[in-house]
Amino acid sequence: MSTTLFDRPTLKAEYGNYIGGKFVAPVDGHYFDVTTPTDGTVITKVSRSNSKDVELALDAAHAAYATWKHSSVTERSNMLLKIADIVEANHHKLAAIETLDNGKSIRETINADVALVIDHFRYFAGVIRAEEGSVSELDQHTVSMNIKEPVGVVAQIIPWNFPLLMAAWKIAPALAAGNCVIVKPAEQTPVGLSVLMELVGHLIPPGVLNIVHGFGPEAGKPLAQSSRVHKVAFTGETTTGRLIMQYASENLNPVTMELGGKSPNIFFKSVMDHDDAFLNKCVEGAVMFALNQGEVCTCPSRILVHEDIYEAFMERVIARTKAIKMGNPFDTNTMMGAQASEDQFNKILSYIKIGQDEGAELLCGGAPASIEGEYADGYYIQPTILKGHNKMRVFQEEIFGPVVAVTTFKTTEEAIEIANDTLYGLGAGVWTRDSHELYQVPRAIEAGRVWVNCYHAYPAHAPFGGYKQSGFGRETHLMMLNHYRQNKNMLISYDKNALGFF
Repeated sequence: MSTTLFDRPTLKAEYGNYIGGKFVAPVDGHYFDVTTPTDGTVITKVSRSNSKDVELALDAAHAAYATWKHSSVTERSNMLLKIADIVEANHHKLAAIETLDNGKSIRETINADVALVIDHFRYFAGVIRAEEGSVSELDQHTVSMNIKEPVGVVAQIIPWNFPLLMAAWKIAPALAAGNCVIVKPAEQTPVGLSVLMELVGHLIPPGVLNIVHGFGPEAGKPLAQSSRVHKVAFTGETTTGRLIMQYASENLNPVTMELGGKSPNIFFKSVMDHDDAFLNKCVEGAVMFALNQGEVCTCPSRILVHEDIYEAFMERVIARTKAIKMGNPFDTNTMMGAQASEDQFNKILSYIKIGQDEGAELLCGGAPASIEGEYADGYYIQPTILKGHNKMRVFQEEIFGPVVAVTTFKTTEEAIEIANDTLYGLGAGVWTRDSHELYQVPRAIEAGRVWVNCYHAYPAHAPFGGYKQSGFGRETHLMMLNHYRQNKNMLISYDKNALGFF
């Protein structure tokens, strides 16, 4: 593969909040340093907001909503299409920003993150033009009419693992449905969304989309807790999700939660029946635990392999894992970048030790990665495979790093039992040549998304969300528009005569 080395982006010295169609300084004048995980250096400063800044954003959103709620579907659709066009025109620029902000390799930010941002804006621009309400004639005198209306002002809290993409997942449908939005990005990765607003802000009526930076207790809590918010959407880890639910419940606000996962990736005996392209795909599917440095809520962090093929299959998986190229994250040949923060880096290493202390066998990796040159001080970890059993902590707890725990199974029933033996139910993978297994096993797995003979595909027109403690509600797909709307029923009588009760 030919290599392209992208320039490291240059940022402004500081970024304020984006409120009412313009960038504004935080009310109390406080900023915090933003560090790039690529080399551990400070790259800019961002607003350290508090409840005062949240109130300003709420003022702007409510003022805008009075008009925006009456906007036509055509107007909203055209706006989303124009946003997508500008993102596409700045594809490589935004990809480089995401790499600098999050640490992931630019081959991923180009081909996955930003590409999917474009697709999601265009998808929701399209589906809202084709939607209709419903009318039913209940009897010859009575008609029932269902009309979908926006919920109002929406609070959205974005995680740090896919800063722009997770924002797009929430912003595009919320705007498409006619809401006004206040977004709080993760404090670890605030830059991408600020740069995006510099590019597309002029397309959006002032106050319709607002960005408030800051830390969870200082900015996220007052936003989720506000009585002036009509809906809260959150993506992040499960413990924080519980807090967000508590805050939103004070005002009986609806919430959608996309939370943690411990996804099983199951490889049945038939995958080794032939040494062919499909087997190669299966091996890559197992190594998908390293995508985005393992910082994916659906990371296939548990590999379940039929015991009869374990040795032969895992030999290939280990070899493919050891071949993962690490290095300059702005080089398109680099396959895996830096962990998103020093805290996450240390957490992952602690879990590798926990696994070994529990008795797990280290099959490869297990230590920080040595990166030469200017990125030597970044937060890099070798992709790691641990062999053990499903009762170990490394099998049960979300690590959110390039660490996978592998075990074996004897029967289909045992594979399903192990797969479901978790608090989570976000994603899962099933790999087989058997037509019965590829339908029956996914149906038996308790997860909101089951990839069958594939993994880590996130198309805009397929619903995504969790079972159990992985959350509720859905992202992507037409159905999620209803998470940002209310149904108004108009019951219309054409009868001139009174009922006769009084």
